[in-house]
Amino acid sequence: MNIKQIIPFLLLLTSFNFYGQDAGMKDKKEQIKTLKVAFLTTELDLTTREAEKFWPIYNTFDDKQFEIRHQKMRAFKSRMSDSAFNNMTEKEANALLTQMDSADEELYLLRKKFTKNLREVMSAKKIIKLKKSEEDFNRKLLHQYRASKK
Repeated sequence: MNIKQIIPFLLLLTSFNFYGQDAGMKDKKEQIKTLKVAFLTTELDLTTREAEKFWPIYNTFDDKQFEIRHQKMRAFKSRMSDSAFNNMTEKEANALLTQMDSADEELYLLRKKFTKNLREVMSAKKIIKLKKSEEDFNRKLLHQYRASKK
């Protein structure tokens, strides 16, 4: 797993940690989403026509991606406490791995469909810039999170 895959995973883990601890975290999630929209809007420099078509596609993708990751993490987290892990049978471990692989495949197919839909709206270069901008945003968010914990 490379660093580009780890950062979103860490953000996901921390967001679920926060989400479970405090109902106010829903507000934090909305704040992050607002910051992300502003960041992507600036980075992508979308035309009005592109923005009208892009944001509904992006929001649908982002919501579905969050839902899949949330389900995956819930299944993973519930089975990864020390006692649950130590008592896990090989059959249960295989079932969990299959479930995790299935979620990963679903995320891959979702991303593939998302890219296909975006090709009808914007250039390939802007789609690549979107991917880079998402990674830049996640890195910036993680950096701010780490700085706040010091």
